[in-house]
Amino acid sequence: MAAVASDVLTLVRKRAQTRTIHADVKRPFRFFLCGDPALIAEFRATLLAGHRGDHTPLEAAATLETMDPSRPVLMGSDAKLIVFLGRPGDRAGARLDSLAALRLPIFAVTVDGDATPSMPANAPLAAAIGDYVVPRVDRDALRTRLFPHMVERCKGVEIAVGRNLPALRETVAAKLTRDAASSALKVAAASAVVDHIPVLGVVLGAVASAGDMVAITGIQIVLMMQIGAAYGKDPEVHDIWEMLPVVGGGFGWRMLARELSGFIPMAGIAIKGAIAYAGTTVVGEGVTFYYEHGRHMTKAQATQLYEETKRSALAFAREMYLRLRNKR
Repeated sequence: MAAVASDVLTLVRKRAQTRTIHADVKRPFRFFLCGDPALIAEFRATLLAGHRGDHTPLEAAATLETMDPSRPVLMGSDAKLIVFLGRPGDRAGARLDSLAALRLPIFAVTVDGDATPSMPANAPLAAAIGDYVVPRVDRDALRTRLFPHMVERCKGVEIAVGRNLPALRETVAAKLTRDAASSALKVAAASAVVDHIPVLGVVLGAVASAGDMVAITGIQIVLMMQIGAAYGKDPEVHDIWEMLPVVGGGFGWRMLARELSGFIPMAGIAIKGAIAYAGTTVVGEGVTFYYEHGRHMTKAQATQLYEETKRSALAFAREMYLRLRNKR
């Protein structure tokens, strides 16, 4: 295990991941806010709450810019979305259609404690309006409905968003985890194909076969640094040792995947991919839990999370396998 860990850290350093994450932390972005002034103030306070020492850095405050929909604003490539906040009845007179020319997703949020909370199925696209109804403006009310869609429209600046807006950190970590888990699944699936068709090893290379343990663990360690950076921790490889109890269990899961794929030939691709996906998800969720609560998950909590994720990933992998088989 020590040799594998050494190989992983070497891989991470060679890819200059720490420099990349340092750059990601500083990527510029802006959210435009409009609507009811009192609600805007509550929304700003909610997003910015959680900085160390209750001190809001100027650069964090600058990411939230209040605008008047009836007046033009200076745009830039760093603008990501618009959030309109209003009370019942305000949405109808807001004339949000006039903002379509800005080519930004528009989140129209109505705060109504008496209405049933609602949200669109998908986050609004550029120049489109998505209507959300929430009972109040606080983290608990927004984290399951509005926040995931906002982060979805922040592709490429997620880490900077989490760093500057603490209320969005858990949501950012969830998205980073999903992305990393998908990458791990692809590596594991490629490796499983090579295991059954050895000649492909010449084409796909060692990383997709014997090196998949190093490659997937590298993905997981980079994920840990990304989540740590979103939570305000400087992304340094030497500091990652405190989180190794989270990633350590992944070695056993990948060994199990190898054994299963050997006994169940083509279905092993699905199993191996599912376990890589589940293991990486557990790592991301475990690191997020650590930064949210200041302690590691218990073994029982990690096992439950892993089994739930594995079942979901296996169901997805089986569906994809059946589709591929039917096409053949």
